[in-house]
Amino acid sequence: MTRPPREQDAVLVGVLLPGVTDLEFASSMEELERLVSTLGYRTTARVTQARSHLEAAAVLGEGKLKELGELTGGKGAVGSAGPSADDPDDEVEEDGEDGEDGEDDVDGARADGSEAKVALVAVDHDLSPSQARNLERATGARVLDRTGVIVEIFHRHAKSREARLQVEIARLAYTAPRLRESPGGKERQRGRGAGEAALELDRRKIRDRIAELREELAAVQRDQDVRRAHRRQARRIALVGYTNAGKSSLMRALTGSDVYVENKLFATLDTTVRALHPEARPRILVSDTVGFIKKLPHDLVASFKSTLDEALEASHLLHVVDAADPSWPSQLEVTREVLREIGAGDVPSTLVMNKIDRVAPEALARLRLRLPDAWFVSAHDPADVASMRERVIALFEATYEEVEILVPYDRQGVLSEMHEAGRVADERYDESGVTVRFRAEPETIARVRSVLARPASGRERAS
Repeated sequence: MTRPPREQDAVLVGVLLPGVTDLEFASSMEELERLVSTLGYRTTARVTQARSHLEAAAVLGEGKLKELGELTGGKGAVGSAGPSADDPDDEVEEDGEDGEDGEDDVDGARADGSEAKVALVAVDHDLSPSQARNLERATGARVLDRTGVIVEIFHRHAKSREARLQVEIARLAYTAPRLRESPGGKERQRGRGAGEAALELDRRKIRDRIAELREELAAVQRDQDVRRAHRRQARRIALVGYTNAGKSSLMRALTGSDVYVENKLFATLDTTVRALHPEARPRILVSDTVGFIKKLPHDLVASFKSTLDEALEASHLLHVVDAADPSWPSQLEVTREVLREIGAGDVPSTLVMNKIDRVAPEALARLRLRLPDAWFVSAHDPADVASMRERVIALFEATYEEVEILVPYDRQGVLSEMHEAGRVADERYDESGVTVRFRAEPETIARVRSVLARPASGRERAS
């Protein structure tokens, strides 16, 4: 069997800390592997360790760091000096300057002519800049922490102008404090005064660029706000949930649209809004939103606030959960946490257990008993989708009131609006006009009566 090129290989690193269960730790590492796979890497090994805290210098203890070095082709050590207890971000200093010991380059080929055995070391924790740099020294490979992996995925998957602006802001915010640690900054750091001046210049350029991007994003979001304002009277459902829970598949099934679907994390970064299909009367709009994930970088949550506003302004939220994933309870809690963070925690919601076609019958029966109010569906089952559509319509009709309203013959335009805004259950014609049995929300009924109470316009009398 031919071995894939080295460029595709990655090693995962994780530390089991106090307060984290074995199941939570295993789930987090599995998720990191999926994130790395989404970037196009194949995980060849994992290095894990139980510790009371992350090692300040390079996350792992000396023994595990050496083991990691053997897997990656690195030296497995960062030097004799460690960071001070007062400032764990202080660099570990090596003998000689960066890059001069023949083993510090992290582009795969080192100065001694040897090659790193893997292209990426992915760490399931947030790293300080010096921890990342020290790990690069010890492994000879590129190092990304969990936030870095997620930011890189977002960067690759962003399609719309708004998403690209949002991701670029988060990416620059992530990059700025790591400039002095990057391999590209080595030559500047040899001359301390000039190097520091150049570094500060780079950081100022990044700050200026972020300011420019935020101005552009604000303009784009103003346009989005106008579009949302036009939809404000519409009944809106927002699909929210953990990444890869199947939101886009449900979106496609419910709306008959060609929404992008792929079995990868964060395949959807742009909000898509489509009408329920077959179209309901009154119209119901369905929004697909960016997926959530554990430890979602704060900068990304902030950047995607406009996208997440679809959830805040929805009439009802459908919390989509992958029923086949054993860690679904913690994933659901992550979704709820992010919704609370953006102020959407009180929006009415329904739990939708998706992908039931992948759940064993006994396990599914236990889930149904545990979650009697949830909807159990498979996005690939037309009967489930049809039932879900009817339930969505019923969510809105549950608030309807039924009244009889007389619509004079010279106000037939109002009758057309009633067909659009609610359900016309019956129409009886006599000499006075049309008596309509009308079912709609109280606000809609009040609006119709207010229109009928006003004198007819010239256009209505002519009709």
